[in-house]
Amino acid sequence: MSNGVIATMLFISITLGAFALFGLIWGIKNKQFEDYRKFLDGNKFDDEDALNDAYELEKRKKEALKKQKKSYMPPD
Repeated sequence: MSNGVIATMLFISITLGAFALFGLIWGIKNKQFEDYRKFLDGNKFDDEDALNDAYELEKRKKEALKKQKKSYMPPD
């Protein structure tokens, strides 16, 4: 590889890393990661019927995936 290609790859990787670091620092500064109560308080407002419906939906999805896998025959 030529030095120009290596320099370009290095510049791009440093730039992307700087953007990621800036995003992380911005998220910490704006308290984006301090929503720990969301999941703890979220189930207080769900009634039992909604939770049972969600459970049944997940169970049906898993069963449908199992049936789909069983019906799939790989080519010879």
